[in-house]
Amino acid sequence: QVQLVESGGGLVQAGGSLRLSCAASGRTFSGYPMGWFRQASGKEREFVAGIARSGFLTFYADSVKGRFTISRDNAKNTAYLQMNSLRPEDTAVYHCAATSRTVPTRSRGDYTSWGQGTQVTVSS
Repeated sequence: QVQLVESGGGLVQAGGSLRLSCAASGRTFSGYPMGWFRQASGKEREFVAGIARSGFLTFYADSVKGRFTISRDNAKNTAYLQMNSLRPEDTAVYHCAATSRTVPTRSRGDYTSWGQGTQVTVSS
């Protein structure tokens, strides 16, 4: 399995931006479709965005579409989540994850490798 470490979280005002990074090691990063998920306090972990191995296919949860952008740099073994126009409801721990399936999915059960998460807090 691939090991994942997130970074880039923090405290930001509503309307601000953050860029999360997910550094991978252990296996060939380019062989894994990737996803970002988030978990707010007291809530279930939910899908945010997914990206195919090549980076050409991406899709998003409706709640972040048009504000967040997922990308990857296979040469750097890193995935990213650019978050713009942040809202207080985006406050959560954000996790990146890798799946052994051929394409990324919205289901957290399909992902077998997870990072420890990075906290994002958006103040109003």
